[in-house]
Amino acid sequence: MRQAPLTTVVREWGRIGITSFGGPPAQVALLRELCVERRPWIDAREFEDANAASQLLPGPGGTQLAVYCARRAGGPAGMLVGGLAFILPGLVILLAIAALALSDSPPAWIRAVGAGGVAAVVAVVVQAGLALGRSSLEAQHGAARVRAAVYAVLAAAATVAVGPGVVLVLLGSGLAELAWRRRPGAAASLSPAALVLATATLPALAWTAFKVGALSYGGGFVIIPLMQADAVDTYGWMTDSEFANAVAYGQLTPGPVVHTVAMVGWAAAGLGGALLASAIAFAPSFVVVAALGDRFGRIRQSPNARAFLDGAGPASVGAILGAAVPLGQAIEEVWQWGVLAAASAVLVVGRPALWALAGGALAGVAAWLLGAPVP
Repeated sequence: MRQAPLTTVVREWGRIGITSFGGPPAQVALLRELCVERRPWIDAREFEDANAASQLLPGPGGTQLAVYCARRAGGPAGMLVGGLAFILPGLVILLAIAALALSDSPPAWIRAVGAGGVAAVVAVVVQAGLALGRSSLEAQHGAARVRAAVYAVLAAAATVAVGPGVVLVLLGSGLAELAWRRRPGAAASLSPAALVLATATLPALAWTAFKVGALSYGGGFVIIPLMQADAVDTYGWMTDSEFANAVAYGQLTPGPVVHTVAMVGWAAAGLGGALLASAIAFAPSFVVVAALGDRFGRIRQSPNARAFLDGAGPASVGAILGAAVPLGQAIEEVWQWGVLAAASAVLVVGRPALWALAGGALAGVAAWLLGAPVP
């Protein structure tokens, strides 16, 4: 296959980066339309394999798929410029929001957008957790389904009760499933001791960002509990409402959900912290694709990877559902509960999550204009 010019890669991946509202489903659809249907850079089977592989590996799946597709279209250079073109548009928008929302005196309208958006985010998070949980349990049978439910319950409890401990539950669930299937050699590459050592040597912000980029399983929403305990409880970089609003802003902007880590970085150390956190969170996607090369899509055929995800995946579902509890605790005003109810109704009737999020943001602005208190 003839490689695409880098200018084409930058243009096309930049277009997806700035138009992919709605998280990974929208990103996958746009990448497939570009790389399989419109330009024959990847055949349909390879694309499906790569998409499945991105779900089996930790980190932001949509970003990994975008980086892989850019590599197939434009080679190693295409991987770099395409991945950056995909990430940067939404990141720039979120940095601009961070400069306003995390200033000493944030404008009332930006606080209203966040307050309305976060009420809708609670409903979106619960819906995502239930949908992922349903598919996760349906894929299992008998004792495997019981174990999956146990992993989910443990992770939900860890998210609500101990926050940072959810990382150990995610890894422990995956390793437990590997051990149950009697594949001890597969567990050697994921040593919890190495992760504990990392927490002692990496700066706090870098460690938080690394967890987001390299230890999150099950989609973008699992980053919420991975970040919240550090950002709010352990280090006090953000208040509950500031973090909840940051999640809402991350959902309302295009591109990867992982962009939210930039706001955590900004709260911790200004613009430099935001750029550092973003670089660390997104770097594993590039490293994994570069290291695996053409073998990336064949990950789905690995029984060890499948077994690990069968443990870590249900645990991530529990973590997502558990994250709704602290997010809900950030709702302070009566009108926000009305927004939550309305957003839930929008999702129940099958409308896209973006409708609920945008409606929540607009409702927040309307509440502010009508004189309602804005947290």
